Amino acid sequence: MRPSANRISARDLIGHVVDQGTFQSWDGPLVDVRPGDKYRADLAAAAARSGEDESVLTGAGQVRGRPVAVIACEFGFLAGSIGVAAAERIVTAIARATAEGLPLLASPTSGGTRMQEGTLAFVQMVKIAAAVAAHKAAHLPYLVYLRNPTMGGVFASWGSLGHVTVAEPGALIGFLGPRVYAALYGEEFPAGVQTAENLYRNGVIDGVVPVVRLRNIIHRALCVMTGETRWAAVPPEPAVPLPDVPAWESVTLSRKPDRPGIRELLRHATERVPLSGTGQGEADRTVLHSLARFRGMPCVLFGHDREGQSVDRAMGPAALREARRAMRLAEELRIPLVLVIDTLGASLSKEAEERGLAPEIARCIADLVTLDTPTISVLLGQGSGGGALALLPADRVVAAQHAWLAPLPPEGASAIVYRDTDHAAEIAAAQGVRSIDLRRDGIVDVIVPELPDAALEPADFAVRMVAAIATELRGLTDITAAQRYSVRSARYRNLGRA
Repeated sequence: MRPSANRISARDLIGHVVDQGTFQSWDGPLVDVRPGDKYRADLAAAAARSGEDESVLTGAGQVRGRPVAVIACEFGFLAGSIGVAAAERIVTAIARATAEGLPLLASPTSGGTRMQEGTLAFVQMVKIAAAVAAHKAAHLPYLVYLRNPTMGGVFASWGSLGHVTVAEPGALIGFLGPRVYAALYGEEFPAGVQTAENLYRNGVIDGVVPVVRLRNIIHRALCVMTGETRWAAVPPEPAVPLPDVPAWESVTLSRKPDRPGIRELLRHATERVPLSGTGQGEADRTVLHSLARFRGMPCVLFGHDREGQSVDRAMGPAALREARRAMRLAEELRIPLVLVIDTLGASLSKEAEERGLAPEIARCIADLVTLDTPTISVLLGQGSGGGALALLPADRVVAAQHAWLAPLPPEGASAIVYRDTDHAAEIAAAQGVRSIDLRRDGIVDVIVPELPDAALEPADFAVRMVAAIATELRGLTDITAAQRYSVRSARYRNLGRA
């Protein structure tokens, strides 16, 4: 795919995103790069052609009344290439956004490093990436909108560091430009690889968004990412005595195909912004990842998706690497993390073993135990094996009445103990897998009733579960990070002690 001639200019981008009349430029005099005569003429021609003094515009405005800093490349100025002056303008803007505590929207469109300035321009990408890292270390949102085209060092530095990254439909996005590839290797670059849509499918970016929808996406994302709460009081649920249902009955009910899953919970959330993949070229469709609010409480939501799982398609290592991305995102932005467990088990395959399934489970557990942000784990349905355990360690654990947690599916445990699957019900009872058993043992804090089965009342059950999650999120906001860590550590250290 080749770049379209109908490119979105920097000022078009700002006009689409920023509230009318609120944008204020931060651009001052440019650094003198001491150009030679030919380069000086190139710069003058680029300025005349584009109407801009460099390949990047910076400033601040408002998006639906919310202050936001903006950095936007102008492709019409020497193909949006980044030299010393452009890099200095970008770094100055990032530093100002950080100092003023502003979220930052960066929208690159560039052929990459400015060849006229050579290696010195090339190395500027390091200082831009460092400035972005400092901005994120200050727990400030960094959003990226990749425009057509975004190539080379720009994509390989500040274009790939977003907390959330989306791209223009049909945009050419990649590291090595097709023209360079053809010149170096004497053949065309494979078609369809360096497109926004392909990168989204492969978990490199979070979505493909037309510029007319970008303002809405930014508004929704910032409503969550800034951590602001708009607590919608949850009326207390009347206490419902939980019947002593046999463990095998709960296991059977949890497997009903029409049982509500994470998608039903998300339907009762607001300000939803879907995320996708690890950002590193992996995506597992057995999990779901989103920014969201539950009853006004912001969170990063990650969990198993019933609709994406089957006997032939179970969660693999990429799903857990996505989970760790969710953990980092929540920690960097200092907003809560909500994890939903609903898995029939992790993938049992050669590929899963070779790509590090077991180490990823270990890393998830270790990261969660030490995570410096409020965490809630929701045991929604099946909780089988290490894939469930990887999402369990949290400040608070909420369980659906018929949810369960076990080292293996009961049939698998029966096969180990009895060399058959006929004793699955007996094993389930003996292992203490039910929600009421888990609460007795200190693994679960809150049980959300099913009246009598979530599959028979999906909407009402989802509302109750969302209310329970929101209440727990609210309760965690008044606890310091040190207190949370102390209580969380003690919780798991003391499990099983008399």
